[in-house]
Amino acid sequence: MGLFEKSAGRTGGTTADGQPPRSPVGPQRSAAIKRTTTAAAIYRDLHHAIVSMQLTPGTALNEKMLTERFGVSRTPVREALIRLVEDGLVDIFPQSGTFVARIPIGLIPEAVIIRQALEDATVSRAAARATAADVAAIDEILARQTFFSERQDLNAFHEADEAFHEAIATIAGHPGIWSYLKPAKIQIDRCRRMTLPALGRTAFVLGEHGQIRDAIAAHDVAAARAAMHKHLSAVIPDIDALRDTYPDSFA
Repeated sequence: MGLFEKSAGRTGGTTADGQPPRSPVGPQRSAAIKRTTTAAAIYRDLHHAIVSMQLTPGTALNEKMLTERFGVSRTPVREALIRLVEDGLVDIFPQSGTFVARIPIGLIPEAVIIRQALEDATVSRAAARATAADVAAIDEILARQTFFSERQDLNAFHEADEAFHEAIATIAGHPGIWSYLKPAKIQIDRCRRMTLPALGRTAFVLGEHGQIRDAIAAHDVAAARAAMHKHLSAVIPDIDALRDTYPDSFA
């Protein structure tokens, strides 16, 4: 039985006057809920495509083509694009069009500082309180990352990378910090996805993750902080090299 199929406090599916109960959600409200749900799905799809660099900076986003691709009207597409503008992932230029935003290179150092500060806190606490089961959970994630690295499955590798950092926040007892960090590091993620295809890059990341893991397992807070700081700092020189190679991708 559905959530709205029975009137509260009564049985038999009728109202006091013997009529079938009306749904609390009228036709207009139902349409609005469906549109919002559709817009959210379009947002998630485009968000993933932009952050994973399937849609590269500067790519035109034709509204008509998007409506045809998703099989929807223009309204949910526009709502999704507005959310992406708010995320800094899409630019809308009147009279010119809608485009995947270029990576704002000036914001990257600030994002790195935010991430370093918060992950310094989580890795410190994780190192201080990690149990054998916690370390085993990290090992399982690193095993998956190694598997994906060997097969050069970069999407799955990145997802396991996210799981590694999220696990540290969870072990620290502050999983909400990772939820807070995710939108703050969007532009960093776009840069990192550009570096992963480089020969040996995934192995390099795995080596740094291994150092963080070993420090946590040894309950060495200072070593864990140092390893995490080194790991997160690597994005800065990477960006300098990326800007020289892909100048049109950055703003």
